[in-house]
Amino acid sequence: MDNSKETVVVNANLEITTASLQAIVNNSKKIAGRDEKGVYRVDTADKVGEIISRFLLENDFENFAMNIDNYKS
Repeated sequence: MDNSKETVVVNANLEITTASLQAIVNNSKKIAGRDEKGVYRVDTADKVGEIISRFLLENDFENFAMNIDNYKS
């Protein structure tokens, strides 16, 4: 992520597809792997936040948020 920008942590309710959530959970488990007891040690809730935050930074959410046209229903 771009650490040169000032950021804050915002806790919010988001609507994402179940397929997106399943992908994040499955890929997080693949990367973490199982421990010696066969248990996955990964906080998938943190990973969801990390993935969404990275997406927002990489896809210029800042300019999207600044554009008043994006607030019209």
